Amino acid sequence: MKRHLLLPLFVISLLIPVASQAAEPHDAIKPVPREGGWMKRHESFNKRVAMGDADVVFIGDSITQGWEGRGKGVWEKFYGERKAVNLGIGGDRTQHVIWRLDNGNLYNITPKAAVIMIGTNNSGSNTPEQIAEGVTVIVKQLREKKPETKILLLAVFPRGANKDDSRRQVNEKTNAIFAKLDDGKHVHYLDIGEKFLEKDGTLTKEIMPDLLHLSEKGYTIWAESIEEKLSALLGEKKS
Repeated sequence: MKRHLLLPLFVISLLIPVASQAAEPHDAIKPVPREGGWMKRHESFNKRVAMGDADVVFIGDSITQGWEGRGKGVWEKFYGERKAVNLGIGGDRTQHVIWRLDNGNLYNITPKAAVIMIGTNNSGSNTPEQIAEGVTVIVKQLREKKPETKILLLAVFPRGANKDDSRRQVNEKTNAIFAKLDDGKHVHYLDIGEKFLEKDGTLTKEIMPDLLHLSEKGYTIWAESIEEKLSALLGEKKS
């Protein structure tokens, strides 16, 4: 009788460690909406894309939304005649973008290019690995929903006064992970972070007044730094 109990007990002993190691998915990949003004802005995006006629979309958080603020003039100069749509919402994390893309932000459009820059708002609560996984989900969504769209995946911009800033360090480690998503064909990774920094790696308030959000000069640097690559992804002919 005892010999018959040995096998089941052995099997159970193997399963217990496995079960204990199983963890709930982290929040950076759990799609979730937000409330209040966020939902109104999200719904405004859905109304815009329902109209179609969008060649390029910018997907991100408040730094992307800022194209409508300090970056407005730069946006008009670089993207005003390019059928560009701003899909940035202040405060967004990867999980919020994941939810938006599954709930209408890409409806009825097939952009030639999508510019993604997201993750800095996750840097205070998620690990680089978790944030990179969130970014990976977003890229996968774009690839599955809009396979013809070329993706310009930007490294998360630097933040904080210098390289000792803990969140900047998280962003840098995150970038190193999701940079591997670049396949040279559909997904193109570009790190323009150094363009915002001084030679010693410091970030000035002239570029980011609060050491996070861009000034008009910062938006100019952004636009100029991605222009060559974006133009190529849009299939534009050089004059």
